[in-house]
Amino acid sequence: MRNIALVVSYDGTEYYGFQSQPSGNTIQDKLENAIYMLSGERVKAIGSGRTDAGVHARCQIVNFLTASSIPVERWAIALNTRLPEGIVVQCALSVSNQFHARRHALSKTYRYTINCNRVPDLFRRRYEFHHPTPLDFEEMSAGLRHLLGEHDFSSFTSPQSTKSSHIRTILDARLEMEKDPFSSANYLNDSGKSWDERYYPGKQRGVIHLYVTGTGFLYNMVRIIAGTLIQIGEGKKSAADMAHILAAQSRAKAGPTAVPHGLSLWEVRYAELDPGSRSKLILDNK
Repeated sequence: MRNIALVVSYDGTEYYGFQSQPSGNTIQDKLENAIYMLSGERVKAIGSGRTDAGVHARCQIVNFLTASSIPVERWAIALNTRLPEGIVVQCALSVSNQFHARRHALSKTYRYTINCNRVPDLFRRRYEFHHPTPLDFEEMSAGLRHLLGEHDFSSFTSPQSTKSSHIRTILDARLEMEKDPFSSANYLNDSGKSWDERYYPGKQRGVIHLYVTGTGFLYNMVRIIAGTLIQIGEGKKSAADMAHILAAQSRAKAGPTAVPHGLSLWEVRYAELDPGSRSKLILDNK
């Protein structure tokens, strides 16, 4: 038996998440069916983690055991001809028989994208949340810093969480801003100030990418962090409130759960795939 790891990207819009469900309309089900059509084997495709309905992945790592003699370099091309258009295998890798995509992950990075320009981006609207008013980028960045390190994240998980412990470690959390190409500075009133400067002082337009890297995540954790940051950006909460929300260990204290389509599983790192993570290098060089 060989152990094959796949680097998989997918648009989760039409699917009920990664993990197999009775409906069959999941990423795992589609992958397992494609493997069956290719090799004739019924395998279990193990993902690095679940993604919810509507959530996307740039770099989901999946492994499965196979007795097939198909060369590893042929798996990606062959599977892609048997998968729906919204799912793409970027590459296949031979890994040790002990490799387990979920248990051996050292860290995961998620990205949540907020578009606070005046109008949505026609070509990216399936992958970002459109917030039509500007946000306070600096205050959001300051609030995010309170989440770094090991904490009890009970305030940032769904009450439906079944985990025995809500203690998790955030290794890195940051925001990146893409400026609005149709800047509000072009819309000046008689005083020489833009409409945004007059009505939204201290706030900015653009596309905000939230990156959160941790050793593990709770159910809806990144989406609740994103929803809370949006409230900070709106001025409904302050950056300092983030520390109080964290300490409260109460879901009621945090912001809403942000919509799923703005979230993507961005990167997963493993000791076996380092240095630099072969999966990361493959994606960055595409």
